[in-house]
Amino acid sequence: MFEQAFRNIDDVLRKEAGCTTELDYTEQTSWLLFLKYLDALEQDRALEAGMEGKRYAFILDEPYRWESWAAPKGKDGRLDHNKAQTGDDLRDFVNDKLFPYLHGFKQKATGPNTLEYKIGEIFGEIKNKISSGYNLREIIDHIDELRFRSQTEKHELSHLYEAKIRNMGNAGRNGGEYYTPRPLIRAIVQVVKPRIGERIYDGAVGSAGFLCESFDYLRRVNPQRGTEQERTLQTRTFYGKEKKSLAYVIAIMNMILHGIEAPNIVHTNTLTENLADIQEKDRFDVTLANPPFGGKERKEVQQNFHIRTGETAFLFLQHFIKILKAGGRGGVVIKNTFLSNTDNASVSLRKLLIENCNLHTVLDCPGGTFQGAGVKTVVLFFEKGTRTRHVWYYQLDPGRNLGKTNPLNDADLAEFVELQKSFADSPRSWSVDVAGIDPKTFDLSVKNPNGGEEAAHRSPVDIMDEIAALDAESAEVLQTIRGLL
Repeated sequence: MFEQAFRNIDDVLRKEAGCTTELDYTEQTSWLLFLKYLDALEQDRALEAGMEGKRYAFILDEPYRWESWAAPKGKDGRLDHNKAQTGDDLRDFVNDKLFPYLHGFKQKATGPNTLEYKIGEIFGEIKNKISSGYNLREIIDHIDELRFRSQTEKHELSHLYEAKIRNMGNAGRNGGEYYTPRPLIRAIVQVVKPRIGERIYDGAVGSAGFLCESFDYLRRVNPQRGTEQERTLQTRTFYGKEKKSLAYVIAIMNMILHGIEAPNIVHTNTLTENLADIQEKDRFDVTLANPPFGGKERKEVQQNFHIRTGETAFLFLQHFIKILKAGGRGGVVIKNTFLSNTDNASVSLRKLLIENCNLHTVLDCPGGTFQGAGVKTVVLFFEKGTRTRHVWYYQLDPGRNLGKTNPLNDADLAEFVELQKSFADSPRSWSVDVAGIDPKTFDLSVKNPNGGEEAAHRSPVDIMDEIAALDAESAEVLQTIRGLL
């Protein structure tokens, strides 16, 4: 129903010099979608209030409502071209009046979890990159075709928006940090089994894939939920933090389209929070995340952690362990070298995980699971509060090379989800007794005893020796060639 509208919007954005990638297309579509959604939400609330004989207090003043500036309608319900701005007038109104007005809501809001605060946060972080008012008018007309009224419409829009996020993930190195393959997320959620009434948290929320899939899962396994359970799902279940402006905007829009009307997403750098300041009231029942790895954090940020390292993923893992309640459960993606690295931070973190949590499952993912990412990953499943006795490993092997045109799918993970319930042995799965691992290194390398591929992690010294040997061999060959000449 709406697929053509999304295609048309992208076609117009391609004409804009300031919009050059899928990230730009998604960003610009997002702020316009958000304002269209906000208008639909306010119209619904006004209608409900009217039916109860009450008057609804609109969040936005009349000149800044979608129906006033973007799509004024005549009595026939069609766009009133006499009132609808276009060209420079439209662009100047958006840049000079609309965005500053909306950004001002951040100061007026009563708290960070209010819709008003999120309006202010979004429009203080992103900019209108559509320089042609005529292109902007064309895009607005396409956005205005979209409807958010029924669950069917919201479902289709969320599906199309997820496709845009996936395209961002495929667009290149930067886009990949916004997209975790949804089949992998669904498998992680199925293993962790969140329940209504539990608080679910992602401190590196990205495009909110983990929270959206958890929401879908909880609705699916609780089809007969009551009004109070629905209110709990909407307001007291899903929490996230995100550092990057674009991801923050996308996360909020993605959750809204999935049916969570006021997402509890905070725009902040999670790692600036000192672990010592986390109190019981701050803790969560479930944490699900794919934190960024390979990044570097400043020395003053590292001071917030007991195990100090520049590797962001290792800092996030400490944060996730600390912020879980006793008995809380985690499902966290991390690069597979974490299991075997011999540096002090890696060893100390493995020791912390084993001694403070039950690391019951490790899912070893094949190369190509994440588009554009050169590193292999594992998923750690753990429960806080009891020491690890046994670790069950599963080595995922889809039987084909994964890539952009051949991505991971739900069927690839079905055996893992099924075998994990009983920690069953198979050609791809096995258990390791932690009592048998080296207490100096706490090495948790993936080593399939059933003849599967063993992950070989060579030391830097071995790698440097091989490079030196290859260089010497190359020099010898060149010398022979020179002799022939």
